[in-house]
Amino acid sequence: HIGKGCDRDTYSVQSQRKLCGASPSAIDLLPSPGVGAEWTKPLISDEGHESDQMFEFDGVNTAVSIPNSVLDHNLPSTFTIATWMRHGQHQGQDKHLKEHILCTADDHKMNRHHYALFVRNCRLILLLRRDFSEGDLNIFRPAEWRWKIPQVCDDQWHHYAVNVRFPDVELYIDGQLFRTEKKNPEVIDDWPLHPTKGINTTLTVGACWQGSDNKMRHHLKGYLAGLSVLVGENENPKVLECLHQCKESLQVPAMELLQPGMELLTNSDLTEVTVEGDNRTNLETLIRKIGYANTRDFPTPGRRNVRLATTVTCDNGKPVKVPDAQTYVMVLRPQTPSIALNGTGNMARKYEDFRMGVRVLADVHIGGERKLDKCQLSIYPNLNPDHETLGVPEETLKRLGMAARVSKDGVTITGSDMVYNYQQVLRQIVYTNRKPAYYLNRVFKLTCSELNGRFTSNEYVQTLTVIHPLPKETVAHATVNKHSVELHPASVVSHEYAPSERLVAAGGSHAVTIIVVVCVGFLLFMVVLGAVRIRAAHHRSSGEEAQEGEMTWDDSALTITVNPMENAERKLEGNTVEYSDTEQSESDSSSDDENADGPCRVPDSSDDEDEQPSRARKHDYQNVSQLEWDNSTM
Repeated sequence: HIGKGCDRDTYSVQSQRKLCGASPSAIDLLPSPGVGAEWTKPLISDEGHESDQMFEFDGVNTAVSIPNSVLDHNLPSTFTIATWMRHGQHQGQDKHLKEHILCTADDHKMNRHHYALFVRNCRLILLLRRDFSEGDLNIFRPAEWRWKIPQVCDDQWHHYAVNVRFPDVELYIDGQLFRTEKKNPEVIDDWPLHPTKGINTTLTVGACWQGSDNKMRHHLKGYLAGLSVLVGENENPKVLECLHQCKESLQVPAMELLQPGMELLTNSDLTEVTVEGDNRTNLETLIRKIGYANTRDFPTPGRRNVRLATTVTCDNGKPVKVPDAQTYVMVLRPQTPSIALNGTGNMARKYEDFRMGVRVLADVHIGGERKLDKCQLSIYPNLNPDHETLGVPEETLKRLGMAARVSKDGVTITGSDMVYNYQQVLRQIVYTNRKPAYYLNRVFKLTCSELNGRFTSNEYVQTLTVIHPLPKETVAHATVNKHSVELHPASVVSHEYAPSERLVAAGGSHAVTIIVVVCVGFLLFMVVLGAVRIRAAHHRSSGEEAQEGEMTWDDSALTITVNPMENAERKLEGNTVEYSDTEQSESDSSSDDENADGPCRVPDSSDDEDEQPSRARKHDYQNVSQLEWDNSTM
């Protein structure tokens, strides 16, 4: 773990700014890796959560590019850049080598640096090149401010803040304003940038992008934490002092213990106390009264080293060297607070509820801790931006001074605040799904933490189940009788859709509807056709029976007289049988009746019965050789 040398509240930059009354508009360029802050994942960070998230830059490869959506690259004339930095002097390194903390440069073809904050030769340098559209191209304006300060190369943690109100620039170190000296800072004038077409910019941290080479250069070797940019305003000096304020310090003895001739001095951070005087007894008393204090609710456990340096000066002015005394204060680990999340783990909602929006954490309850500084809601699998959204209460967040970052992975709420306020914000997160029929359920996971992740809650899982409409089934039956056709309610599997859902399923439902209509239509056509054919066959059978009855020969009134004188003549003619006109007409009628039904007529049993007597009569007539028609009576 990399400590800053002081036990400060381990809140994130936004939480620290809120606690110190700073503007919530500052943009954190080095947030803790997580949802919506994926660009810091490749960086090397400290292992613990006892302080701010700190990142190491190796001076060779470590650097990150900031997404364009995080910060507008065109800074206005008023802004503040603030960061924690630990940087040492590197032996054998070229004094003119640049080590960039922050840099904005051309993204391709060219290598122009638009603005940057970097270290070179133990100097902190701010570069601010004006754009060609900001004034006359032929006028020199300030472009570089170079501060020569020992803190840049002492390999200790320091807080730096640069307030810019162009052309005025101020530097704050550890919350204190740097007093301008002669040629410190050194101000360099330069021309504005010349106009170009099709050239954009790239914002990087830990190095500077070289557009012509398409790679990073001027890498930083050191540590950074809490790098932020406040756009459109300057940070309040009291806020900068509060951000640097240390929660642990040395306690100074009461002033009434001082005897005449004794003096008590301290530094601004109360990390060093000096006692001077010629009264040895009083000096020992004052030293014994110096104490160690830590005002944090949960101080960082571990060892605090204490060094006692003593100088003795004799009456003749000769100093006597006294060895330093080394000791330490051990801070024990406090009782770990608990953060408990609970609620109804499963909720079921209908299609219309998901389209209108469902409160994911409607009844979540947070218990155990008084304050929180971060809650993260994750969704598995990730959101589909085509039809899924997560909404946060913007007005409530703004009123409470909290911030929310929404991405396809979920929502991250940050800012130190009371548990009750966090609970109210979480309960107002709304999940909307315009196509709920695609899902069975959605799973959300919630975790909350305090002191920048030092104390973490349990993982609360919330499941939203989609209630799908039950399918309705009916069956189509067709009953065909000999004389009638009856259709009963048909069998179709249907699915209930709300008006908006019909648009979603239009492609599939139209195809199914067409197929069902065609099948039912074909079934009805076949049933009607069969009924018509059966009815036609029935009528044809009845008509044939009636016609056959009308065409039967009534021979009850006929009288046959035999002429015996014609026997000889008939024998001479070869026993040839002559039929009368009546028989011939009967034969013709019979043949015509047979041809009436056509070739497709199915022989009926009644026709066979009618034909057999007729043939018998014909046979009888053929065998009667001596019969003759007596047509005298006809």
